Amino acid sequence: MARTQALTPETLLPRLGEYLVQRGHITEADLKKALVYQQKKQSASRRMHMGETLLELKLIDRRTLDQAITEQIIQLRNALEDSNRFLERRVQERTAELQLALRKLSEINQLKANFVANISHELRTPLTHVKGYVELFATESLGPLDAEQKKAIQVMQQATTRLQSLIDNLILFSQASRGELTLHLTQINLNKIAIDILNYSHQKAIDRNITLSADIKPNLPPVKADEQKITWALIHLMDNAIKFTNPGGKVGLLIKRDADTLVRVSVADTGIGIPKKRLHEMFEPFHQLDGSSTRRYGGTGIGLALVRQILDAHGSIIDVQSEEGKGTVVSFTLLIAGKPA
Repeated sequence: MARTQALTPETLLPRLGEYLVQRGHITEADLKKALVYQQKKQSASRRMHMGETLLELKLIDRRTLDQAITEQIIQLRNALEDSNRFLERRVQERTAELQLALRKLSEINQLKANFVANISHELRTPLTHVKGYVELFATESLGPLDAEQKKAIQVMQQATTRLQSLIDNLILFSQASRGELTLHLTQINLNKIAIDILNYSHQKAIDRNITLSADIKPNLPPVKADEQKITWALIHLMDNAIKFTNPGGKVGLLIKRDADTLVRVSVADTGIGIPKKRLHEMFEPFHQLDGSSTRRYGGTGIGLALVRQILDAHGSIIDVQSEEGKGTVVSFTLLIAGKPA
């Protein structure tokens, strides 16, 4: 059984022999002699330290050796203290740099939110005028229209409605970014909301030749939520699912009880899916997974960012399960009214 090597001050020191040569306590020849002797004497169970070897060969006295070891320990301690001080300074500097970067980022986000809000409000006024005149033309209040003109007016109505929706989304996003997203929590009936959303999405699904389905458990308990914002979030999730599902595919709305205190809401599709390594990009504002100039799918890239902000405000976590080429399931939970959080 091997003996445990005794712990001595010399155990902590690197290259003691070279230090003794540098200090003039021994010569290079002495060191070489000690190394050869050390190699011969040490065994698998016991390793000789350089100081011990030099003492046995009487190449140095105990007092000189102890003095040299003490000097080396002091130097190592000073080097360690200097290193610690340097690291502390670097940590302080990096902390200050990060705090400055965070302040700048916060300022940039605030400026961006203010810019979006101002532009959105400025766009809303002229759009109201455009929509008003389009409506006058559509109702033929300014004179009769032929079939081709009526078709053109319908296209204009659809475009202005779409533009109105984009502007409203931008305003809502700017409010959320500035911490002004307020919730009006009430007890809401998800069965009723689901029916309204399915009715709303029905024509869009037909236009894209997509089968729309629902699996909504009867007699769901009311949940505590902001009805307007949850409805908006669900409509956007349904629109998104329909948009990214190819003709002939399926989109489904599923609502069921989840444990004693929660109701789970899910939107599932058989669409193009999302690569796992890019799932985190889904909720980045003003970002499209396909950022090319020839991208196939439109949108401003703030819809899902807003959905997450709305759900975050409700204390809910959005979950995404997706497989590229097979589809996506987006789900979240809402607290049953009257249940403790």
